[in-house]
Amino acid sequence: MFGYHGKILVVDLTSETSHWIDIEKEHLRQYIGGVGLGAYLLFKFSVPGTDPFDPSSPLIFATSPLVGTRLTTSSKFAVVSKSPLTGFINDSLSSSFCATELKKCGCDALILIGRAKRPTLLFVQNGRVDFLDAKYLTGLTTAETEKTVKETLKDYVVRVLSIGPAGENLVHYATISNDGGRHAGRGGAGAVMGSKNLKAIALNGSHAISVAQPELLEGKNRLLREKSRSNATAKYRLIGTVDNLATFNRLRILPTQNFQFAHVEDSEDLSGEALQKTAKIKTAHCANCTIGCEQIFETTDSGKSIQNRLEYETLYALGPLCAIKDRNTVIKASKMCDLAGLDTVSTGVTIAWAMECFEQGLLTLKDTEGIELRFGNTAALIDCVDAISNQTGIGKLLYGGCKKAAMTLGQGSDYWAMHVKGLEMPGYEPRGLKTMALGLAVNPRGACHNRSSAYEADFAPGVDRFEASVEKGKLAAEKEDYSAVLDSMIWCKFLRNCFEDFYTESSTIYEMVTGMSMTAEELERAGTRINTLRKCFNIREGWHRKDDTLPRRILEETYNGIDKQATGLTEQELSLMIDGYYHARGWDTQGRVPTNVLRNLDLLEIVKSAKGSVK
Repeated sequence: MFGYHGKILVVDLTSETSHWIDIEKEHLRQYIGGVGLGAYLLFKFSVPGTDPFDPSSPLIFATSPLVGTRLTTSSKFAVVSKSPLTGFINDSLSSSFCATELKKCGCDALILIGRAKRPTLLFVQNGRVDFLDAKYLTGLTTAETEKTVKETLKDYVVRVLSIGPAGENLVHYATISNDGGRHAGRGGAGAVMGSKNLKAIALNGSHAISVAQPELLEGKNRLLREKSRSNATAKYRLIGTVDNLATFNRLRILPTQNFQFAHVEDSEDLSGEALQKTAKIKTAHCANCTIGCEQIFETTDSGKSIQNRLEYETLYALGPLCAIKDRNTVIKASKMCDLAGLDTVSTGVTIAWAMECFEQGLLTLKDTEGIELRFGNTAALIDCVDAISNQTGIGKLLYGGCKKAAMTLGQGSDYWAMHVKGLEMPGYEPRGLKTMALGLAVNPRGACHNRSSAYEADFAPGVDRFEASVEKGKLAAEKEDYSAVLDSMIWCKFLRNCFEDFYTESSTIYEMVTGMSMTAEELERAGTRINTLRKCFNIREGWHRKDDTLPRRILEETYNGIDKQATGLTEQELSLMIDGYYHARGWDTQGRVPTNVLRNLDLLEIVKSAKGSVK
């Protein structure tokens, strides 16, 4: 088999056993890899209604046919599970050498079930699985864990996936760290791993991947590498995604002070340009990447020097959203999150909710154990990150995310809990980006810009980003399907502008790698199939139309947009766009998937036959 192994490795942490299962070529072709393959396996092998922390709930690591081919930006893997934040499907992506090492272990995906009786280090070496005592790793940061595991297994060249204290403490937005601080970040996969009493996974493999047409593929790779160093990626290579902050601030779509405003005065200290001039120390690359978007910054205050990478979403969530303007504080808080294994977006949004609760008088100094939890208080931000990761003090309220915290606190605090389905909001003001608003509301994962890419439609020629129309349903669906294919192949999204015809070129590359036929239309259809299966999973887990919505603040308040004009989005406008989205997908008015749609997408059999157990 080319590009794939055709095998899944299943590990039972309770019984400390493992076995292999075969996966049919056609299923690989239908779901490609990455988030698509992960969604298929999660639907097939998870028991309906199971709590994300139940031992039987699967934690899935999936590669793609491109992993191991040396195609630029293709060294990524997906982590798929049921999210402790939402109770629905969750998938996270990470770029690292762990992707290629997992593929070299001889499997297209790794499924973990059960719960270890002791803190465990799972050592996967080709077909062999060892269950090692990891008690000595308990409490270590992600960096310390990775370093210690490599020292422990010094006779092997290993790649390490691990959780930090946040994952051990079941913080619902804990991440899985790998390769020196990269993360499978959103949705709480690290908490699911922690619930399995699994501290780390060490990977070591030697199975090479062969491709069907190596010479043609190498020619295509040379072209993509050239384009990846062209103007198509200049923004990411030169400044990185932190460049978005100044742009979004100018367009008044930068959420600030817990989405009360969309613009911040005196933000120059946090702009990408300022960070480049005063705090940048180097640029870094993900595994097998020719773009090099990672910008590493260093604190410049009088304290101990701290270095960490910053992306726009981290900068937004730990900066303007909490009314923090000091770059040194943002860098420090970001580093703390990485070491603890915390999603920076959910961390920042949850803290912003707590800051508003404090200023509204719903939280007191007694509740916060002395933390003056006000917007703009740099010390409070740092103290909160520490409390969350260790689930101490105010962290006992905030560890489950802003939805759970608001349910616990009550008193109307859910009004400013900024989430969709339980997943905290990314750094886009939906009242000024109406297609994006729809994308955030309907996505199966929750409030996620990466699984929708609908913001690209808002900035496309001929699209009015302030207009709510039924036609935006089709735009959002198309962008969702496009993103699903990107994340299943798996390409880096920053490479997307290097394709002249994405589906045609990607289908050709798929054929070069796997030797299996694939047309542009079939690949696009795979994106629709994957998103429909995700929706079917959520329906099975209790989804209703009311879950496709946005925070009440977004639907009930206006803000000062361009030229300080009042800009808003009503519930009726959102409902209109949702109707258009369901119609574009062929679903009924309540968002349910009819039998004929399932049949046309070759989903009827899996939806009807999935038994929900790994055998």
